[in-house]
Formats: sequence, structure tokens, C-alpha cells
Amino acid sequence: MIRVGLTGGIGSGKSTIAKIFETLGIPVYYADDAAKELMNSNEDLKQSVMQLFGKDSYKEGVLDRKYIASLVFNDTKKLELLNSIIHPATIKDAETWLQQQTAPYAIKEAALLFESGASENLDYIIGVYAPRQLRIQRVIKRDGLPVEEILKRISRQINEELKMKLCDFIITNDEQEPVIPQVLALHQKLVSPKN
Repeated sequence: MIRVGLTGGIGSGKSTIAKIFETLGIPVYYADDAAKELMNSNEDLKQSVMQLFGKDSYKEGVLDRKYIASLVFNDTKKLELLNSIIHPATIKDAETWLQQQTAPYAIKEAALLFESGASENLDYIIGVYAPRQLRIQRVIKRDGLPVEEILKRISRQINEELKMKLCDFIITNDEQEPVIPQVLALHQKLVSPKN
């Protein structure tokens, strides 16, 4: 089975593209969702988070995401600490998940595919590209975050142009070029046998 990564910056539309692949019968692992689930279900991870960020990290046994975000998105060192415990757990969980898949290929969707080192275990990487201003507008509409907060989060990811150069395939999600034909073309490449 072919292992495919799907990445792009905040607001690029990775999840939308992943959902299109899912409608084609391709299984998708959503790394952010898995990380949130693991931080609530994995006792070792919970203990590590509480050791690093205190008992206020959890309310009634559930991760207080707003509290954690207020700490880590304003402090690079704290974000690195959080990532140092979450990324290995999520990579291990994704590996287990990938081994269970039977489709011709499976996708791991993650914003920090290169930054976390998760790209090393994948056969191909698909990048989802959208212009920066459009990405900012999407995040404002989706999450209601102020521009300064979005720019902070963008600054924590590798440069978008560099990220796209590291990818094997690019899907342009700029609301000009239709994405479904791009996904279908890639799907055909990934399911057809190599000559």
C-alpha cells in the first residue's frame, strides 16, 4: 500500500481536499484530530502535558485546549515542548493506523508533516497551496481568530513556498482553479499500476 502525506499551511484547505479523497474511498488519518484524541485518552501523554503545563491543562479530565493554546502560541519554547511529546505519539499512532489499511493508498493529513519528521515514513507528499491572504481570510471566517494570531501561527510553520517545493504533488486551492479535477488526476496516478 502506498503511504501518502497531505500537507499545507493553516487555511490552505487540507481537510477539504482530504474529504474529497475520502469520497473516493481512500482512508484518511487526520493528525490534528488524532493528537487531540490522544491527549485525552493516552494516560502517559496526559501526565506529560500536566507535568509541563500544570493541572489547569485539563478540566474534569478533558484537555483545556484554549488554556494550552494561550500558553504555547505565545511562547516558542513551550510550543516546542508540547510538540516534542505529541508528535512522537501521533506518528506512532498513525503508523499503527496505516498498517491496518487495505486500500491501494492511504493518506495522512497533517499541517506539520515536514516539521515533525513524519514525512520520512511516507512514499509521496501532496501539498495543498493557497495564497497567504486567502488562507488568512479562511481562518478568520472558520475560527474567528484575529489576524495577529493567525500570523503568529503561520510564522511557526515552515515557509509555504519551501513546503510546496518539498512536496511531490501540488493541489492549488485558490478558489480559481477547480480542485476536484486535480484530486481525480492524482487519484488516478496513485491507483494505477506503475509501468
